[in-house]
Amino acid sequence: MLFSSMIFLWVFLPIVIIGNFAFSVIQFENIEKRMRVKNIFLLIFSIVFYAWGGIYYVLIMIFSILLNFFGGYILEKKEKKKNVRKYRLFVILFLNLAMLFYFKYFNMLIVMIEAIMQADKGLSTVWTTMMSMERTGTLNIKDIVLPIGISFFTFQSMSYVIDLYMGKVSLQKDIINFALYVSLFPQLIAGPIVKYSDVSEQIENRSESLELFVSGQKRFCYGLGKKVIIANTFAEIADQIWALETTTLGTAVAWFGAIAYTIQIYYDFSGYSDMAIGIGKMLGFQFKENFNYPYTSLSIQEFWRRWHISLSTWFKEYIYIPLGGNRKGNLRTYMNIFIVFLLTGIWHGANFTFLAWGIFFAILQIIERLFLKKILDKNPIKIINWIYMMLMVIIGWVYFRSENILQANEFIKQMFYFTTSENNILTFLSMKVIILFMTAIICTGFLQRAMKNIYVRIKDKFTMEIFDFSLQGFILIYSIFMIISGTYNPFIYFQF
Repeated sequence: MLFSSMIFLWVFLPIVIIGNFAFSVIQFENIEKRMRVKNIFLLIFSIVFYAWGGIYYVLIMIFSILLNFFGGYILEKKEKKKNVRKYRLFVILFLNLAMLFYFKYFNMLIVMIEAIMQADKGLSTVWTTMMSMERTGTLNIKDIVLPIGISFFTFQSMSYVIDLYMGKVSLQKDIINFALYVSLFPQLIAGPIVKYSDVSEQIENRSESLELFVSGQKRFCYGLGKKVIIANTFAEIADQIWALETTTLGTAVAWFGAIAYTIQIYYDFSGYSDMAIGIGKMLGFQFKENFNYPYTSLSIQEFWRRWHISLSTWFKEYIYIPLGGNRKGNLRTYMNIFIVFLLTGIWHGANFTFLAWGIFFAILQIIERLFLKKILDKNPIKIINWIYMMLMVIIGWVYFRSENILQANEFIKQMFYFTTSENNILTFLSMKVIILFMTAIICTGFLQRAMKNIYVRIKDKFTMEIFDFSLQGFILIYSIFMIISGTYNPFIYFQF
């Protein structure tokens, strides 16, 4: 179920909000009883939300919940032998990752095996088949269907058992509360990745207020607008361009396709994160930010501090720092960076394009640490820094979007070989696209950061509140109109 679908906007979300409010005003024996009933209510509707994609998916999520809930008890059991808890943690994490591997990477493994089985046709054939990610059908094995959001709820569950092992959190003895943490629908299928330590207290005792609800409503409306009005418009353009024969794109169309996707993925994912954070606030939860205007960055290092913050934080805390971080010399630091970004690429999907994307950013991070960041910091003409950052990010998104490495390489070739083509960029332009393109550029953070201090001073004034409320209403109504009219409505991060 998409946040930007009519069934969600008109049926599911209103029922949840009204039900949650009803349990807030009904008299209970104590606050613990009230929270218990609310949590059961939200858990039921979170399961319904996830089951919308298929009951089969729910069984997988329930297995993950049971594995990590009872895994917590196993980790808490005291043992005299020193390494027993470590072995137990290893087994729990292995089972989590084995499940993730099977559903997410088994198909890629079959592609690789079938490609290798063509070794008699030459290494070139093996390489081309593998990089194209095309099944030959030799093994006659059906593709595994990827459960929606499995990467997100698996990482959340793993954060709980790791933090429990490290002594950062206490054992959760209530399976209802733990199940709600894993399955809470606002962030279930697309993040942000919420660590148990961030919401454990909120699950058991959260406060709700009109101010928090209004703030959440505002965040949801703006997020819906980002997703439906901007992201969906450029998604259609990007998909049309990527569907063309790559070798005949021409430089102008290739660049426009890459820029369209760059706009799409930011407004799609950040818009969905905004909606998740907004819904969370309306229900009394406060999730951490997942984006902080990444396209205003002046280096790749800064970009990754601002993009998909919850994922970057997860890898930093559970991979980078345990590996030694930057505490064991430069060479080890570079190796740790490479491992983290390689795993980041793998996390995003079972395709060599994601591996290339992760390695690409790992190399850029290492180069900046070696010397480039010093040059960028000293450079007085910051627009050059921004151009460098955006150029690298756009190239990275080409690999991220492409069906395979071969298509990505050819796409980038079309961007930089300055070729002409029968494809005309005007085919994809309209007044609506031009207006939304300008809006998208302005609203990537430049306007917000420039106006931040001014907005803080005037946001509580009556005229500003009226304007803000009116803008929310316009965005909501226009977004609903676009959804009703059958606007192209994909969501990138469902595949992760």
